[in-house]
Amino acid sequence: MHTISDPSAPGTLPSPESLAALRRAFAEARRPPARRHRDIADELGISEGELIAAHAGGVAPGDSPLRAQRLRPRWPSIVEALETLGEVTALTRNASCVHEKVGIYRGASVEGQVGLVLGGDIDLRVFYNVWAHGFAVEEHTPRGLQRSLQFFDAEGTAIHKVFLRDGSDLAAYARLVDAVACGSSDVAGLTPHAAAPRPAEKPDDEVDVAAFQADWSALRDTHEFFGMLRRHGLSRTQALRLASPEFVQPADPGAAQELLVRAAQQAVPIMVFVGNPGLIQIHSGPVRRVEQMGPWVNVLDPGFNLHLREDHIAQAWLVRKPTVDGLVSSLEVFDAAGLTVAMFFGERKPGQAERCDWRDLLAGVANEAGAGCAA
Repeated sequence: MHTISDPSAPGTLPSPESLAALRRAFAEARRPPARRHRDIADELGISEGELIAAHAGGVAPGDSPLRAQRLRPRWPSIVEALETLGEVTALTRNASCVHEKVGIYRGASVEGQVGLVLGGDIDLRVFYNVWAHGFAVEEHTPRGLQRSLQFFDAEGTAIHKVFLRDGSDLAAYARLVDAVACGSSDVAGLTPHAAAPRPAEKPDDEVDVAAFQADWSALRDTHEFFGMLRRHGLSRTQALRLASPEFVQPADPGAAQELLVRAAQQAVPIMVFVGNPGLIQIHSGPVRRVEQMGPWVNVLDPGFNLHLREDHIAQAWLVRKPTVDGLVSSLEVFDAAGLTVAMFFGERKPGQAERCDWRDLLAGVANEAGAGCAA
């Protein structure tokens, strides 16, 4: 099968004719009013990764406004080198939420298949075992030439994108691409792997609920939460459903929009986590301009944009986890399939107690009595 590590390997790749047809369809769809890459791919019945890969391996002039160069799978090295580009826009999304953050990739590190970027405004948790394809992408747009690095999983679903800005270092970008591009071995097309089926939840009556609730009460760090779910064989939403009401209460699906509006009105700094299986991107700080546009709830601030499909939210939960620093509270929202759309916390760092104004804001959104700092 064709793989990213050996793009010249034989496999069931699209024919040159079908790739050319994809490029022509893309070019037409990008005419004003231009549609987004993901939407174009959906309309064509392919993944976004397949759409970008159709532009690799050399594209005839005039065939499409986009060019793509396939990258070798040196993911941690590529992420570490992003600091040299200077200020860029980091974009991470899932099917229901888009998180855009402006900054510099500082403090990149990796341990095994898990990476961190922690040194500045760009704050990421990276799961490299999910990364399968990467491309350097250049597209002529009405605003000029747009350069980006785009990364996809084996299904061709976007994991993360890095867009250059006016002040980015173009020479550093060129050096990075030259160092990791496949070069003469690059070919057009991508053969996506079928998505692995999600494991079915085990029946509630097979869960030792008392032991699970005791483990929850014994948490001392929010990072212990995922391990607790694995030990008990629970999905996140099943765990929230079975948790003690002391720590978890259901909330209205519209709570996320109300939380963002109140956080802006009350100047409460928050943390917004948005991710997919390959990466979680975090904003820490205030939100100021919150606007509703159709089904989208948007934060439109300098340096941070959030676009949340409110109509995709099927469940919302007010969640509290014990830690050595006291309770840590969040609002977590999920789609109809139980996939995480976004999570909202009060801004804090390890070793700090949770903010009183965040607890009061969250209690107000959940129509509870203000918890303040007495909880």
